[in-house]
Amino acid sequence: MIWSPAGRCRFQDWGLEKGWGDTTETCRETLNFLSEVLQAPDPINMEKFFSRVPSVFNIVIFSIHGYFGQEKVLGLPDTGGQVVYILDQVRALEEKLLQRIRKQGLNVTPKILVLTRLIPDAKGTKCNVGLEPVEHTKHSSILRVPFKTNDGKDLRQWVSRFDIYPYLERYAQDSSVKILDILEGKPDMVIGNYTDGNLVASLLSSKLGVTQGTIAHALEKTKYEDLDVKWREMDHKYHFSCQLTADMIAMNTSDFIIASTYQEIARSKDKPGQYESHYAFTMPGLSRYATGVNVFDPKFNIAAPGADQSVYFPFTQKQAGLTDLHPQIEELLYSKEDNNEHLGYLGDRSKPIIFSMARLDKVKNITGLVEWYGENKKLRDLVNLVIVGGLLEPSQSNDREETEEINKMDSLMDMYQLKGQICWIKAQTERVCNGELYRCIADTRGAFVQPALYEAFGLTVIKAMNCGLPTFATNQGGPAEIIVNEVSGFHINPLNGKEASDKIAAFFQKCKEDPTYWNKMSTAGLQRIYECYTWQIYATKVLNMGSMYGFWRTLNKEER
Repeated sequence: MIWSPAGRCRFQDWGLEKGWGDTTETCRETLNFLSEVLQAPDPINMEKFFSRVPSVFNIVIFSIHGYFGQEKVLGLPDTGGQVVYILDQVRALEEKLLQRIRKQGLNVTPKILVLTRLIPDAKGTKCNVGLEPVEHTKHSSILRVPFKTNDGKDLRQWVSRFDIYPYLERYAQDSSVKILDILEGKPDMVIGNYTDGNLVASLLSSKLGVTQGTIAHALEKTKYEDLDVKWREMDHKYHFSCQLTADMIAMNTSDFIIASTYQEIARSKDKPGQYESHYAFTMPGLSRYATGVNVFDPKFNIAAPGADQSVYFPFTQKQAGLTDLHPQIEELLYSKEDNNEHLGYLGDRSKPIIFSMARLDKVKNITGLVEWYGENKKLRDLVNLVIVGGLLEPSQSNDREETEEINKMDSLMDMYQLKGQICWIKAQTERVCNGELYRCIADTRGAFVQPALYEAFGLTVIKAMNCGLPTFATNQGGPAEIIVNEVSGFHINPLNGKEASDKIAAFFQKCKEDPTYWNKMSTAGLQRIYECYTWQIYATKVLNMGSMYGFWRTLNKEER
């Protein structure tokens, strides 16, 4: 029964204001949850009750570095999966917020702002647009605020994520003015992403007194061996002294921390967790941390993202497939003429394809995969290789690592004489085309390979499994949790290329002998996604965190 005006007055006589529910049944459920909390405040009862409390309506999400936009940005320097992650996150959060507000019986319009930097020299993107609505939402926008130079002018050009720290304090001040104006007040929650976004979220949270969430994405300290001890050797290039200090500030001031996997927080039998390695370490000549990050703090939570299932859906859903893109994809894969979109081609169309998509940097290890393939004759006999990532010419890139990896790709293709067996495609900026490419690879009965030396989470793994592609992924980081080894996919050791390539070859040999095996692994991967890795599950968890930790913040005034 929906509340009538008379019913509302009667509920108010009993002390129940708007927000307890949209029907008498919902109100009764909420009161029951409160009763359970008062009698036995265990985590399950607390989460049930606070999921009903109307406390989060306006959210600000910081993602500062890179070219942040909705089109033509993927593949540009510093711009990769984090942009996709945040836009999908925003859509899921808005949808869940609207559902909750309706169920609470309220008539409130939520707002979500994604704060990023404005880049006047935007290279054909919309990164020079101050305010841009987020597609497929009603109440969410991208707000771009420029960096300022010392003389107060807008910084016109892109700056690497390693070089932006001098601009962040001023950026936080300028952002807070814009946020208060657009939201007509304080946000209910701010969420930072990566080191720069988390530092600005900390500054804003401290200034406005609002609940702060932190998402690390990929802490640089875990990517480079002995980074803390050797920080001086790399500081001129990466400014790790700034970065690690900013990480420590953000993780200790935040009210809650969102991790995608357990391994980010604490150790496995082989490797310490990302945060665990920040508990005690020394940067000689700069600082020493005795109790840096306490992984037993209850602020740590796991909320794994998903993939946009309107873009990344199973290859079996032929009626939803974008067949008009197939000629374009065929041209990329099989055309023998090199151009500014691809190098190499696939000569034997009958072979399955192994496929990888990532930025061209050392940690992603794409050139490592090419080397594995080049050295493994059996694998080359069984499958073709497709790589999507980076630019094709060193002169086109301003990124130091990418330039080195482009040169390495060229030399590997020549060394192993891979033309006819490999197609290297320039990073694609259209998600819709990327989604169809995954499905076209699946149509060849191929597989996805994620060979990173370390991967904090692994969105491409989620996307591949969503499309029904059997997936091989690094055992160093998040993919080791996403995939149940030899059940819903396969773990590979990126430090042992021969073992990894032999494992991939063995899979395709088995598929050749037993055609049902490929279908079995494809189906198992999809099942794993639907059980654990959807944006609906993610949004529910994050909004619950905002409500619970926001309540705790009002009770606990202790300075962090």
